[in-house]
Amino acid sequence: MTRIALTAKIERFPTAGAWTISRGSVTEVVVVTAEARLNGHAGRGECRPYPRYDEFPEGVVADIEAAAPGLGGDPAVDLGPLMPPGAARNAVDCALWDLRAKIAGRPVWRLAGLPAPKPVVTAYSLSLDTPGNMRARAAENAHRPLLKVKLGGEGDLERIRAVREGAPNAKIIVDANEGWTAESYEKLAPEFLRLGVAVVEQPLPAWDDGDLLHVKRSLPVCADEACHDTESLARLLGKYDMVNIKLDKTGGLTEAIRLKATAERMNFRVMVGCMLASSLAMAPAVLLAQGCEIADLDGPLLLAADRDHPLTYDAEGVHPPAPELWG
Repeated sequence: MTRIALTAKIERFPTAGAWTISRGSVTEVVVVTAEARLNGHAGRGECRPYPRYDEFPEGVVADIEAAAPGLGGDPAVDLGPLMPPGAARNAVDCALWDLRAKIAGRPVWRLAGLPAPKPVVTAYSLSLDTPGNMRARAAENAHRPLLKVKLGGEGDLERIRAVREGAPNAKIIVDANEGWTAESYEKLAPEFLRLGVAVVEQPLPAWDDGDLLHVKRSLPVCADEACHDTESLARLLGKYDMVNIKLDKTGGLTEAIRLKATAERMNFRVMVGCMLASSLAMAPAVLLAQGCEIADLDGPLLLAADRDHPLTYDAEGVHPPAPELWG
């Protein structure tokens, strides 16, 4: 039997200026690209190893290479017994979906039984900065329908006031990246609602979010770092109103599809997000984002360079990928 050949490599993309969240700044994005080959066909997938989850590029490459012998010759193999959820499995899972599409000559959305994809309006993210700088960035992007604002604790109300001044008509969502306390949520939520903020992502640390059971969630709360795969949903009940599905957390498109369906059955609102990465990482998420309340798939817009055959972003949003890129 011909076996799938699986390889992985580290690639780097410069950001368009420093990118800052509550946990620090980067000027370069380091990703891992997996390639799966079978009978002259090749599929690719990309992941962003994230230190928040104890993931690092060299270790992810090693995990991908260690999984290679277990693949056999079927690109529809169940990766669950071979790899845990996370970045490494995401790269492999998406590479295998791409390989299946290339072999079949049919797009991934058909193979996965998903609706035909259309352009999706995506958030555009503003890096954590001073209120003055964030006002200026908001003004530069005031034409965008949805802005996502990175926050970090002290001074966050001033930041949102500044962003609203810069972009008076945009819908705003905010991401605290685990930087708040229950007390700061209770203080900020009414003010943010008056400023037109629609939702806050992960205000409390994922490992210490029990207080969300007891606060009045006037401003809807979205689980990001607290939501990984389908099994994580049970502990989110009563704490969160929405979940942010990212393929690097689920371990690929396969589990992300399952997570989305289960979350909707459990009456969670659904957002599809991304790590800061290239168009290759976003491409599968565009399929997942169809019909979701919020899409946050702006990673390539925040880079100084991207892949060949990159995703198209325009007034309609982010378009489905060309087959030369993925799927």
